[in-house]
Formats: sequence, structure tokens, C-alpha cells
Amino acid sequence: MSTNHEKKNIIIIGGGIIGCTTAYFLSHHAKFNPATHAITLLEATKIAGGASGKAGGLLALWAYPSCIVPLSYRLHKELADKHGGAERWGYRPVHCGQLDARGSMTGNTASRKDSNAKEGLAASVSLQKRNQEAIELLKAAGIPQDLDWVIAESVQAYDSMGDPTTTAQVHPYQFTTSMAELAQEKGVKIVLGSVTSINRSSSSSTVESVTYTFKDDNSSHTLQADTVILAAGPWTQTIYPPAPISALRAHSVTIRPSRTVSAYALFTSITLPKATRRGGTTTVSPEIYARPNNELYACGEGDTLIPLPTTTDLVQCDERRCQDIIEQVGAISAELRDGEVTARQACYLPNVSPGGGPMIGEVSRVKGLLIGAGHTCWGIQNAPATGCCLAEIVWEGGVKSADLRTLEPGRYM
Repeated sequence: MSTNHEKKNIIIIGGGIIGCTTAYFLSHHAKFNPATHAITLLEATKIAGGASGKAGGLLALWAYPSCIVPLSYRLHKELADKHGGAERWGYRPVHCGQLDARGSMTGNTASRKDSNAKEGLAASVSLQKRNQEAIELLKAAGIPQDLDWVIAESVQAYDSMGDPTTTAQVHPYQFTTSMAELAQEKGVKIVLGSVTSINRSSSSSTVESVTYTFKDDNSSHTLQADTVILAAGPWTQTIYPPAPISALRAHSVTIRPSRTVSAYALFTSITLPKATRRGGTTTVSPEIYARPNNELYACGEGDTLIPLPTTTDLVQCDERRCQDIIEQVGAISAELRDGEVTARQACYLPNVSPGGGPMIGEVSRVKGLLIGAGHTCWGIQNAPATGCCLAEIVWEGGVKSADLRTLEPGRYM
């Protein structure tokens, strides 16, 4: 990319975590001058309307790909220190572990408090803290004593995967919207509209403009651009068909537990009895993340049953899949079983096909087009490094902070 001081018209497509962190790093770069340059972020529905507002928010030094994880993990800490992330978006270090358990389906889920259910359901009674006998059972099973919101009798094994020196978390919606707000404060313009085309010059394959449909009145508009950064997550391929990005639907729930719980992120393997005449068991693997606002997030496995809709506000949520997650986590935790369900939701995760990625960098066949997409379930974790590197390409002519050779778009297109 050019490094001279001529006026730049930069358009970012996508108001998820990648687009918003890119807007942040572009606008906070020393070479950005709002009097000379223009940065516009185009988002079809709302900021953090997709996976960026419905993800778990786990950060880990042991995530992947290794070429950007250390940079991104460090940047998360720096952003939190600089902008009050602990209070503003729930940044905090956490413990993380793999929990193997044998759960029991109590059938009491119908009596839980549920903010999405009809009024008039019986309220659950909050449980008291674990007694000494339960704590001793936790010790015997090798479980940290403060992980006392898991039913000790259900645990078969616990293995630590990370501690507060290697694992942290943020609230994805709060983090994404904060990045957007901090970018706006520096002069980034956010426009709600669906991109219909990235336009190139007739004589050469060079970006010239972006056409979009304004959300409020469906009117068509075209913005001039010399740099376009495509960060549309699972919708990247609909805007630029050569990009090999596929979509995986994921369901999740949030639960306000019956008491405050300790800071753990759990990957689980839970054996449950089958609800059939023949009996038997089945194994499920929900992920459970405790958050600092007395909320727990739990997600299940992905599916491809429903094709990717045109926008985030048209994503279909399967209530049965959400209920399955609620019952699974309630089978190993009374605090979750008797807690209040505050959200049942679904989103789509972007994957690079047939694997690998994400793609970060310039598209060699189209001058002025950059891509940051295909981050799988680690989009929140790797967003700061992605935004930082894309900003370096725009303002400095190349990436200085990481080695992105294995993530170059040319390797996949």
C-alpha cells in the first residue's frame, strides 16, 4: 500500500469485532489525520449484530493461529489498561479447564426463571454455598476449591488448560461496541447500509468505490474509495465471491446463576442418560464461561442446517437447541439449573474452506482491497492483532508487528 501523505478514502465493510478493531487501529495510528483522510465503516444492520455480540469472549495464549495470538493477547491487555476495559467491557484474567462429568437430568428445567418465557412460572429458590462435605469432594476429584458451582459428585476428571497468566476474557458485545465508539471519537464515520458491490476501475483491477443500500430507506449510494477492507465475517463471500469463507451456525444461552460464581472458563465432556426406553447414555460438550456481571455464557456444537441469511437480523434461533444447552449445563451445576435464563440466541461463525486461516492482508489481484475474515471461534481473541496488522498495511506499507505469510489471502484464493 502507498505510504505517502495524499488523501485516503478508506472503507471498512463489516461492523463486527474485526471491522471495529480495524477502525480503532486505523484511527488511532499516528499517520491518521481526520482533516485529510476519511474512514467509513459500513455495517448492514447494527454494530456487533452477529457473532461478535453473541460469542463467548475467551482469550488465550494457547489459541490459534500462533503467528498472531501472542500479539493479540498482549494488545487486549494494553487496550483494557488504556481504556478501562475491566469496567467498560469486562476484561479480566480467568482460570480455564477441561471438565469431564456425569450429569443427571432432573427434569426441573420447566420451573426455572426465564426472561424469555411466559410470566407466572414458579420462581426457583437460590441455593446456599457448598458445605464442607462438598468442598472435600471437590478436592478429592482434583477440582480447584473455588470451582464450587459444579456439582462435586458429577465430576470424573478436571484438567487445567490455563490460568490467569495465560487466559482472560471480555464481554464480546461490550468490547466490540466500545471499539466502534473509540473509533468514532477519532473521526471514523459509521453508516448502516448493505454493500451491494465493490467497484473497480475499467482499465485496471483497482478499487474505486463501494455501492451500498442505506438501511433506513433502501436508497442506493456510492462512496469513493482507494482502500477497502473487507471484514464481513461469514458474509465475506457474498460481497467478494472468490473468498472461500463458509458459515457455521452456533447456538448459545446466557444464565444469571442463583449466586455469584468464581471466574472459570470450562470446556466440558458431559455424559447424560438418554431419554429413551432402551436407556443408555450420550455425551455432550457445551462450553461454559463465567462472566464478571454475575452471568454465565454457555454454547453448544455448531450446525449447518439453515443456510446463512442475508443479514444478522434474519438469523434463525432454534429454541430446542438452546433448551438442550440449558439442560446440559444444569445437569452438572445447581446454580445454573436454578438460575435465570437471560438470552437464547444463534449466530454464524466464519471459516476458511477447506481449513486454516484466517485470511489477513492484501488481495493480490485487486489493488486497494484488503481482507480480514475467517477467524472461526477465535475472532474476539485475534481481532486486535488483525486490526493492528491491517492498519500497518494501510499506513506503513506492510505488516511490522507479526509474520502473516501463512495467512495471506493469496494462499486461499
